[in-house]
Amino acid sequence: MLKEYRTIKEVVGPLMLVENVENVKYNELVQIEQANGEIRQGKVLEINRDRALVQLFEASQGLKISSAKARFLGKSIELKVSMDMLGRVFDGMGHPKDGGPEIIPEKSMDINGSPINPAARDYPDEFIQTGISAIDGLNTLVRGQKLPVFSASGLPHANLAAQIARQAKVLGGDSKFAVVFAAMGITYEEADFFISDFRKTGAIDRAVLFMNLASDPAIERIATPRMALSAAEYLAFDKGMHVLVIMTDITNYAEAMREVSAARKEVPGRRGYPGYLYTDLASIYERAGKIRGKEGSITQIPILTMPEDDKTHPIPDLTGYITEGQIILSRELYKKGYNPPIDVLPSLSRLKDKGIGKGKTREDHADTMNQLFAAYARGKEAKELSAILGDAALTDVDKKYAEFAEKFERRYISQGFDTNRDIEETLTIGWELLSVLPKSELKRIKDEYIQTYLPKKA
Repeated sequence: MLKEYRTIKEVVGPLMLVENVENVKYNELVQIEQANGEIRQGKVLEINRDRALVQLFEASQGLKISSAKARFLGKSIELKVSMDMLGRVFDGMGHPKDGGPEIIPEKSMDINGSPINPAARDYPDEFIQTGISAIDGLNTLVRGQKLPVFSASGLPHANLAAQIARQAKVLGGDSKFAVVFAAMGITYEEADFFISDFRKTGAIDRAVLFMNLASDPAIERIATPRMALSAAEYLAFDKGMHVLVIMTDITNYAEAMREVSAARKEVPGRRGYPGYLYTDLASIYERAGKIRGKEGSITQIPILTMPEDDKTHPIPDLTGYITEGQIILSRELYKKGYNPPIDVLPSLSRLKDKGIGKGKTREDHADTMNQLFAAYARGKEAKELSAILGDAALTDVDKKYAEFAEKFERRYISQGFDTNRDIEETLTIGWELLSVLPKSELKRIKDEYIQTYLPKKA
């Protein structure tokens, strides 16, 4: 029998205090029933002896605490899951948002998940093809990896997210592949863009979408990524699917945490964010991975906008510590009209060496990747020198590198948001660009690969 309490003492913003409670647990779900029968939801945020601090999922306006009663449900927030979730759109709390019926659940899952035993983790080493050369060729995504995208205000990270969701696949075999997409604190226009793009391209058939809008409560925003990851864990570890989880925007999630932390009157950490921001982000990111003996896997691409384009801001800074690299978008490339504007030099995938090579992509992949990085870095230096001192200051070889850098940005990086390149095409374009340089400059590539793959000049 569920206990009901008429001892609600005060409501401040999204927080409500209930006194004289017994056997209440942290994170437990709460129903608040008004005298007119209206029910609001919340969860237990803190317990101090016989007092429970409850966080409301909806706004507290119009809540009459004198006549309301709180009912503690004895369980935490759960997501009802089944294979029928594929092709559906849900709100941030897991309720259907597409006008379709409620799903008939196979089971319910606690959205906080359970940690993966480190000893049971399998090492990520399988290539995922996104169809984007700047990622596949130079900062390769590997199945089971966490690879965030660091963007900035006004840059087209939404288009990049939609492109990856549309194009990503595991090469070889007949792997079952699914995308779980979680949007947090986005505008109605952005939500409409994602849903219509998924529907138009047919990507929605293999996707589950969770949409939390900017107008939705902050507490729902905190639950959204956990809802998405619970759906991903079901598809990956119960159904043996390879699941790509794309989450945008982690910055909005952290802002919601800051808002709730301020309402709780907690001592703030860096820039006003709670001191446990690192731990909280880790509890999301670490739900990616592969488990030994299980077919499925979860690969994560969290997307965050860096406030003031600052990589040292707490959100990108802490994310970089937890994840295995980062893809950085460049305002400079975007201004030139290059899309997706991925800045490949500061970008990094720490697991790229594990997912490429013979039997995975192609034998020459690692050598050409290193050569392209080195040539582009030197080409950018040559262009900067030319801008300061003029072309006369450059040697003939420097001019070749400057030409390479220009063509590299225009042909390799800038492919548009609708072009899907397979890894063979990406590697071929890389070799065509390297043919701009004298053969003597290709010092990072084995001679046999140069003989086989370098285009012969007429």
